[in-house]
Amino acid sequence: MRRVLKSLLLIAAVAMVWAPVQARADGYFSPWGGVNFGSNIHNGRAAVGINAGYMGAGIFGGEVGFGYSPHFFGATSDFGANSVIDLMGNLVIGIPIGGTHGAGLRPYVSAGAGLIRTQIDHAGNTVDFSPVGSNNDFGFDFGAGVTGYMSQHFGLRGDIRYFKDKDASSFHYWRASAGIVIR
Repeated sequence: MRRVLKSLLLIAAVAMVWAPVQARADGYFSPWGGVNFGSNIHNGRAAVGINAGYMGAGIFGGEVGFGYSPHFFGATSDFGANSVIDLMGNLVIGIPIGGTHGAGLRPYVSAGAGLIRTQIDHAGNTVDFSPVGSNNDFGFDFGAGVTGYMSQHFGLRGDIRYFKDKDASSFHYWRASAGIVIR
């Protein structure tokens, strides 16, 4: 059942991004870099990724986000190779200030759900962390940010998001990120 739910969620997110929309829609992609913090493991770990989505001329839109955080749990000498990958489908609500074409700002909030994958290959040191191996968990995220367009097709974007897996007392973290936006 869980696998079916994950598959349906991923299909819905991809369909939202690639669905035919009116010509006034504002499609974009945004490569970004960021930092993870506030986790129950380690803080200040780097992350990279890309978001792709659309915002209509109104305030609603959709987005698919992919993030990769190498060495999320600590140094390779402590944990072996380790990472976190997230793949989320989000609903985005943003208000275009200055219109939807040309220069302008769009503050937004977003929330969604998807996959959080953790990978830990224990190096055999004295650090004991469970679980070792890979885990694919259903998770959710929510956040807020602002996109500033300097021209019709180029801008900058910054946001902060909270990520949590499905278990109420388990894995969670925050991410602050910034990147370029091409529409």
